[in-house]
Amino acid sequence: MKGTVIALGTLNGRELAAYLVDGRLADLALAPEGFGPGAILRGRVGRPVKGLGGAFVDLPDGQRGFLRQTRGLSPGKPVLVQIAGVTEPGKALPLSTRILVKGRYAILTPAAPGINVSRQIRDPELRAVLTETAEAVLKGADPDLGLILRSACDDAALADIAAEATELRVLAETICADIEGPPQLLLDAPSPRDLAWRDWPAPDLLDDSPEALDHQGVRDALDALVRPEVPLPGGASMAIEPTRALIAVDVNTGTDTSPAAGLKAAIAAARELPRQLRLRGLGGQVVIDFAPFPKRDRAALEQVLSKAFRGGAETTLAGWTPLGNFELQRKRDRTPLSEWLAQ
Repeated sequence: MKGTVIALGTLNGRELAAYLVDGRLADLALAPEGFGPGAILRGRVGRPVKGLGGAFVDLPDGQRGFLRQTRGLSPGKPVLVQIAGVTEPGKALPLSTRILVKGRYAILTPAAPGINVSRQIRDPELRAVLTETAEAVLKGADPDLGLILRSACDDAALADIAAEATELRVLAETICADIEGPPQLLLDAPSPRDLAWRDWPAPDLLDDSPEALDHQGVRDALDALVRPEVPLPGGASMAIEPTRALIAVDVNTGTDTSPAAGLKAAIAAARELPRQLRLRGLGGQVVIDFAPFPKRDRAALEQVLSKAFRGGAETTLAGWTPLGNFELQRKRDRTPLSEWLAQ
């Protein structure tokens, strides 16, 4: 169907949310196993690890995390941390001391004072009104508490914004006051339903019927995502294959034998790759073997890549290797889809 749809359902007993645009899967939210990204915990600092620039942190349930920001922390002391991403099974969870308490309209930032309004809100009068609202919410709060107003405030009622921001302020203050004690989970990661409401645009249709995943074609899309092959316009294709060390991407021109076939396939792959990595939950080092095309066109392809990866998960475009491959580094921000389905 045309328009946007959020489909909510369960797969093998685990919650899942899908965001579709004009019938095409655009994003997924999967129920994490254990502590998911965004969870806030009280941990206990271990000894620093020489050469790694950080320290391991003891977490609840016998789990461990790794924290790079250790300035002012000493071994054995409790510390508030937030899960910053995912990692391979058996490895320490990535942690951050930069706590973010998120809602749909606001983000409370302990230890990061100040009021910020999303740049996507351009109306000067609205920005001024939102700033006044934020100042009222923070009145009497700890001076180190900050507030970010998100782009969803653009078409929201001020009363709703203020109510949510006030609720988040109380939650943030409660969490920050609970520093003493053994390792403990203080705020769980958002569920797929909560994440869909918090981070995705309001849809034209919310489908939470028992057959939502089938009616909206989500199951078929998931079946395609666990296969390496990705069809591209013009008969080209690319294959995305995770290994233990990196994500290998191979781009092929297919049946197109025109002089510009290589560049056309490379551009199509560059535009589609961020979506594929996001939906498949893949991150880390990515090495792309583009179909052959003239070196003089590399700058044009780099512009396409830069635009395609803008605004998504944190990504570093490293550039070309001596063998002519392109390398990039993408943050691991969710569980790989293949692992989630296997679980």
